[in-house]
Amino acid sequence: MGEIALLGLEFYGHHGVMPEEGRLGARFVVDLWLSVPFEGKGDRLEETVDYAAVYALVEEAVRHRRFYLIEALADYLAEELLRAFPRLQAVRVRVHKPHAPIPGVFRDVYAETQKSRT
Repeated sequence: MGEIALLGLEFYGHHGVMPEEGRLGARFVVDLWLSVPFEGKGDRLEETVDYAAVYALVEEAVRHRRFYLIEALADYLAEELLRAFPRLQAVRVRVHKPHAPIPGVFRDVYAETQKSRT
């Protein structure tokens, strides 16, 4: 089994519990780790997962859907990636919210989930 990583996908979205988060929006960063069988495969796009299509799926969800919790967004992305890409055996999704409305100094907040085919 091989792993493909797409790290630091940045989008502007409107996720969060606070009304101003839905109204004003903020930057979100998504990291993905995709488990795909490499062994014995050829050198054709049809034999793997198309990174551009993965990016488009994530972009659509982060930019055009609304989630109150980044946990829910991470879970949605994992489910949708497994549904959309049959060659994908497992996925780990991390959604960062670097400008979360927390009254204090912090570097990052993220939610992470991992799912695999059953």
